[in-house]
Amino acid sequence: MSKTYHVTALGSAIVDVIAAVDDEFLLTHNIAKGVMTLIDEYRADQLYTAFGVTREVAGGSAANTMAGLASLGAKGVFAGKIRRDRLGSAFVSSMRDTGVHYTTEPAEGGPQTACCLIAVTGDGQRSMNTYLGAAREFAVGDLKESEIAGSDVLYIEGYLWDAPSAKAASLRAIDIAKQNGTKVAFSLSDPFLMGRYRGEFLELLSKLDILFANEEEAKALFAVDTFDEALQALKPFPLVAALTRSEKGCVAAHGAEVHVVDAAPIARVVDTTGAGDQFAAGFLYGLTHGRGLADCGRLGALAAAEVISHYGARPEVPLRELAGRTGLI
Repeated sequence: MSKTYHVTALGSAIVDVIAAVDDEFLLTHNIAKGVMTLIDEYRADQLYTAFGVTREVAGGSAANTMAGLASLGAKGVFAGKIRRDRLGSAFVSSMRDTGVHYTTEPAEGGPQTACCLIAVTGDGQRSMNTYLGAAREFAVGDLKESEIAGSDVLYIEGYLWDAPSAKAASLRAIDIAKQNGTKVAFSLSDPFLMGRYRGEFLELLSKLDILFANEEEAKALFAVDTFDEALQALKPFPLVAALTRSEKGCVAAHGAEVHVVDAAPIARVVDTTGAGDQFAAGFLYGLTHGRGLADCGRLGALAAAEVISHYGARPEVPLRELAGRTGLI
């Protein structure tokens, strides 16, 4: 069947609250550097106050990826739960302004719209403190089968495994995708998730067509010490592996086909927030537009380089323009 959308993504609908801080701030407020930590509403209020000057923008891993895909000119859908409140309204407006189709019904009560308080240090590292709020309420009833069936790819962020109802919705969405010829892509999202769901993620590999992971996530998934060991462990699985390695670039592999792609050049790293999300956007654009794996990796690297050159997790320069200059589009 012909598809209406390139990608439908399931993820946590989160508003990012970004602040520039120093390492002393992290120590003072007991913030774990460079990783994502789940927090409650009380802790979120405390950090929000401590941050002082902030920048607020719609975020969430999969939502950022969809914004990047839209910047490249792809047609996409995002599904994630918000509450009908101030932050929820801001999230809806932001997604629609980027050109992403968003139709998930907001909750009328319950937890507030999710937020992620991101402390960015001078070395570009981001330390994320996430209050999942309404995002945890995403459930099977929020799925729209027509959107999944009408997409080339279903993309799911691993963070959803931290919410039982959202995990159940993700597994149901995978079944819908399989029944309708929609490829399934999955992001491991964070190495800490392997400590909680490693066994489940290993079982999930047999259902995936595309896996996104950074070097630390891949090593944690297979409980190995080196990147090469993780790459070898992936070989038996008939999926496309898109593995990022920060300044070392990325590796795109499918069975015996392996491509090593350099990182795109950048003058200065400002904020690594969203690098993996935008890499996924570029890579998925390539896959859904008939590009080979090497070009998919180059598109991913280009998108990641753009986003780490400024604060925030979404492109400031249209990615389609950048890709056009390099001949990738």
